[in-house]
Amino acid sequence: MREFKINSNDAGQRLDKFVQKAVKGMPISLMYKAIRLKKIKVNRKRAEQKQILNEGDVVQMFLNEDLFSEKITDNELLTIKTDLKIVYEDENLLICDKAPGVLVHSGDGDGQVSGDGDAKDRNTLIYHIQAYLAQKGEYVPSNENSFAPALCNRIDRNTGGMVISAKNAIALRDVNERIKNNKITKKYLCAVHGSLPEKSDTLCDFLIKDSKNNKVKVLKNKAQGAKEIITKYKLISYNREKDISLVEIELVTGRTHQIRAHMASIGNPLLGDGKYGVNEKDRKQGYKHQALYSYKLTFEEECDSLSYLNKKTIAVEEGEIYFLKEFKK
Repeated sequence: MREFKINSNDAGQRLDKFVQKAVKGMPISLMYKAIRLKKIKVNRKRAEQKQILNEGDVVQMFLNEDLFSEKITDNELLTIKTDLKIVYEDENLLICDKAPGVLVHSGDGDGQVSGDGDAKDRNTLIYHIQAYLAQKGEYVPSNENSFAPALCNRIDRNTGGMVISAKNAIALRDVNERIKNNKITKKYLCAVHGSLPEKSDTLCDFLIKDSKNNKVKVLKNKAQGAKEIITKYKLISYNREKDISLVEIELVTGRTHQIRAHMASIGNPLLGDGKYGVNEKDRKQGYKHQALYSYKLTFEEECDSLSYLNKKTIAVEEGEIYFLKEFKK
């Protein structure tokens, strides 16, 4: 039997959600059966799966020890040398500038973020964030049951730019809620081939996944399984000699490969993007990754734990965006 005392990062969530995080090796069907058979209790009393946990509660789990996976140890995080470009930090959030080519999470293939804070690979952004906070004394794994500092937004492995991480459960919940309700405006810079059809436009189409080829397709009309995509773009600069354009993108929706596929669909694939364009020449010019950077975030008006950030804009320094050199006069 194991006991878990509910702390501030655990409180406020349902019992079943807590168990899924605290016992990652447990199948969901087995978890519900264990709750039903009173093998999982709260304060030694029968519990319901939707029961909200309060700080100070004690959850008892009469489960097979094999279900409990090993956690990252305190010493493990204290011994590595962290490599982070921090754009912004306060008591709730840490916003980093991720370099192109860096994985955000262990097992991240191309922009897939697990969101659970689990970090087993030392060469990931989330692992370095957790180590950085552990070394500052702001994160002690042994004190946590179900929470670890976690990333709030997705970014492709080969895309550079800002990634938001939350230091506590309340901040994680509120950032995720803001993103869901479009209360954080995310803007990107990208370099694309050719001149744009308009100086600014809002592209509205549909996107469907091609899982076999790990790609997406942009459709003009809605089809089964397709999701609406809305992409706003604005021309910043045009290099006539190289026939390339610098474009600012604002995502209204945030789908897999949305910017890359949407820009390619209008005849302007990103430099260095071999998946949605032809980048043989780009690679010879040194473009190993698509020329795409998440460079600016604005927190819109909202009444939550992060209201002190309302109307605040955070941006990456221009010198960090490698492809801007193509547009310097």
